[in-house]
Amino acid sequence: MKAKLTFKLPEDYEEFKMALDASSMHYCLFSLDQWLRGFLKYPPDDMSEEKYKTYQEVRDKLHELTNESNIEL
Repeated sequence: MKAKLTFKLPEDYEEFKMALDASSMHYCLFSLDQWLRGFLKYPPDDMSEEKYKTYQEVRDKLHELTNESNIEL
């Protein structure tokens, strides 16, 4: 199967740029998720419980937003 995206440039430049950058955006989201995962799995000894919960809330929100957008990390 093949797919082809067609843009009318310069009118559709913003949409073209977004499609072009999609894999980089996905990589950024994936990297952030993995960083949060590692931080939560191996927290520093001096991390407070409140700070730990905040990091967990951020990761949960990231998962919520990506799931709503049908983005698989």
